[in-house]
Amino acid sequence: MLRNIGRKKKAFTLIELIAVIVVLAILAGVALPKYFDYAASAKESACKGTIGGVRAGIANFYANSAISGTAGYPTLAQLETNGTVMQEPIPDNPYNNSNDVVAATWDADDPPVSGTAGWNYDASEGKFWANSDTIGENEF
Repeated sequence: MLRNIGRKKKAFTLIELIAVIVVLAILAGVALPKYFDYAASAKESACKGTIGGVRAGIANFYANSAISGTAGYPTLAQLETNGTVMQEPIPDNPYNNSNDVVAATWDADDPPVSGTAGWNYDASEGKFWANSDTIGENEF
């Protein structure tokens, strides 16, 4: 029993633990704003990528129909049917997490935003845009 009398116990002091917690808090305070910037940038890029891809599909559909002599934009039903305009389903709008597409009338001065759908489509003009306006993404 007397063997442990001369030994010191090894442990962190309260001051050392507080110092580590302070350093971690400072690192978190520096890293979190950067994370939110990356998250916002990723949403914007995802939205632009989807819009660009769908608009390219619409343009291809129009070009193919013009070659066959019946130039026209796809209908809403054709746009939503896999393999007709797009090979895969249209991704979710990252600003409202919906991939529904609704018929809307394009207004260049004020693109309409209404309801809970993710995307708007004007089949008469072949216009496709986001059905949200968090950062002005319906004007991309």
